[in-house]
Amino acid sequence: MDASRDGREVGIRVWYPALWPEGAAGKRTIPEAEPDHSGEPYPLIVSSAKMGSDLAPYVVTHGFVWAGVTKIDTYARMNEQTIDQPLDILFALDQVASQPPEELVGMIDAEHAGAIGYSFDGYNALALSGARIDPEHYLAQCPNPDATTEAILSSMSAFDCGPAGAWDDFAAHAGEAITGSEDGLWQPMTDVRIRAVMPMAGEGWWLFGKRGLAAVDRPALMIVATGDVLYPENALIFEHLGTPDKALISFVGPDHMMVFNTGMRARMAHFTVAFFGYHLQGREDLAWYFSEDFVAQHDDLAWGVYEGE
Repeated sequence: MDASRDGREVGIRVWYPALWPEGAAGKRTIPEAEPDHSGEPYPLIVSSAKMGSDLAPYVVTHGFVWAGVTKIDTYARMNEQTIDQPLDILFALDQVASQPPEELVGMIDAEHAGAIGYSFDGYNALALSGARIDPEHYLAQCPNPDATTEAILSSMSAFDCGPAGAWDDFAAHAGEAITGSEDGLWQPMTDVRIRAVMPMAGEGWWLFGKRGLAAVDRPALMIVATGDVLYPENALIFEHLGTPDKALISFVGPDHMMVFNTGMRARMAHFTVAFFGYHLQGREDLAWYFSEDFVAQHDDLAWGVYEGE
């Protein structure tokens, strides 16, 4: 329960390396299994629990702990969830760091954390990257978006002018600690412990714009499918990320729903292990596995913004 936000309830589900019991062959997860402390402390990955359910069973076996916030999910239209969900994930980071479950004490290296998400959670990962909301940019798009924003609009987008009609209420919900600014940009919703991010197939251009995305200051790996109607927005976001340590890997052909494909999830897990293994575990040998050279070996992957055949 987050006392700083009127007692907002934040549920947390944790996945961790475990000792595999006899008779568990074929299972991906074992509830309340005995933790494997042999390689501790393990870097921490944070996201929604929905994302954790998809990828954590693959990833934690490579030496990570994963904390996912329960009961946060997609929304059909932009609203206060764009503030609440990133703050929920930050609260989960604090709780797991300061009050881990008794059986996981000593197991979690929260000083080396990564944020990841897909779709609605891709926005959350982007918000946790150091990006800053630009009210001037956002309000200038409502009700008449400029040509750049008009070009990325899609039928799937949840981002729109909803909050613009009650902006003062939206800003009040965010709070002075976030909205207080001398340069017109809101403060980033992040933490120095989050050292790398993986925003996948998300949104955010409306809220952040060029100036807000230029504030991104940590390594970022973006993943998106070329058949995703959100692809143009992801390409635009990638172009304007301020961090020099950035990469975009495009899955050629699939659409936004590739996350429901088991094979695609396994491949996303591959990049998750490689990217966070390099940045959080310090494993330089893993850099190749999310590199341009690696991508070039796969006909259904493209490095950077995909220009088509």
